[in-house]
Amino acid sequence: MIKFISKKIGVLFVVSLLSTIQSCGIYSFSGASIPETMKTVSIRNFENTAPLVIPYLSQQLTKALEDRVRNNSRLSVIRSDADAIFEGRITGYNVSATAVQGNNQSTTSRLTITVHVKYQNNLKPELSFEQDFTQFKDFSIVGKPLEAQQQDLITDINQRLTEDIFNRAFANW
Repeated sequence: MIKFISKKIGVLFVVSLLSTIQSCGIYSFSGASIPETMKTVSIRNFENTAPLVIPYLSQQLTKALEDRVRNNSRLSVIRSDADAIFEGRITGYNVSATAVQGNNQSTTSRLTITVHVKYQNNLKPELSFEQDFTQFKDFSIVGKPLEAQQQDLITDINQRLTEDIFNRAFANW
C-alpha cells in the first residue's frame, strides 16, 4: 500500500512539474525557446543565387524550413505581418572530390550547400541575426552518378540546414 501511494505521489509530482514547465510558454521539448508572445512567422522564398543553380532547390529549402517551424513549434506560418521573418538566398551549391583513386578518378564526392539567412525578430530585435549556414553530404559516385542521388542528397542537406537555422533562431545555440 505504501509503495502504491509513493508511486502515485511521484507521478503527480512529475505531471505537475511538466505542466509548470510547459505552461510557461518559454521552453518546449523540441529545445526551442520561443517567447509566449510570439505567435507567427513569415518565411520568404529563398532565392537561388549560387553559381550552379538547381531549379527546385529554392522551393525545397523554403518548404523544408516551413515544415521545420510547423513541426517543431506552435508558431503559425503566414505570408506577411509576422512576429518574425526568415529570408535569405542560396549562395553556394558545390560538388567536389573528396577521395581520389590511383588513376586520378574520384570515387567519393561532397555536395555542399550554403545559405545566407536573415532572421528578423520583430518582438525582440536584439535576437535578430544575419548569418551563413553551410552543410554537406559525402556520397559515392561508383555505379551511381550524382544525378541519380541528387534529390536525396539535397533533402538530407536541407534537413540539416533547417535544423541549424531553427536552432539559431529559437534555441539560442
